[in-house]
Amino acid sequence: MTLMTAFTLPVHNAQHHFRRLLKAMSEPGIIVTLPDTPAGWTPFSPATTGLLLTLSDQDTPLWLSPALNTELTRENLRFHCSSPLTDDSADAAIAVCDASLEVRQILSFTHGSDIAPETGATVIIQIDSLSGGRPLRLTGPGIADDRVIAPRLPNSVLDYLSDRPLRFPQGIDFIFTCGERLLALPRTTHVEVC
Repeated sequence: MTLMTAFTLPVHNAQHHFRRLLKAMSEPGIIVTLPDTPAGWTPFSPATTGLLLTLSDQDTPLWLSPALNTELTRENLRFHCSSPLTDDSADAAIAVCDASLEVRQILSFTHGSDIAPETGATVIIQIDSLSGGRPLRLTGPGIADDRVIAPRLPNSVLDYLSDRPLRFPQGIDFIFTCGERLLALPRTTHVEVC
């Protein structure tokens, strides 16, 4: 077993990361940095590792895309987070993906229901850059007028965001990570590809 480092101060670091994530979720498209993040558990980035240490526990089923589903990541998630890993993406509360994510995989995640929208999955996607991609115009809660961002998103995610198959309150929340930084697009955000 090869264990990687986790938070130095678990409670303090997890609380700080959670507050930073709340800022990203409440202000969609704003880039936040997760300081004091341990080195990423390869192939996870430091931000992805920090998010998993903050959000996952024994009650949070995780699904990992094949490229990220390594023995090292499985061992560390079990040890540090006690997270149950699932092979069925429909059972995942949190999914961790790389840029090879396909539309059929996005559609397989639970989108919640009108009665229980909170059961929709949170999908963390590791991308190459949070800038330099196709411009996206964001509107909705947490955005005064509109906000333009340009992360380098996979085409499958762009397709999904521009034509979401289900109406709010159903949907999934996206968190895009790169290095120690992240931005979030919750299901409440309307996305228009420019």
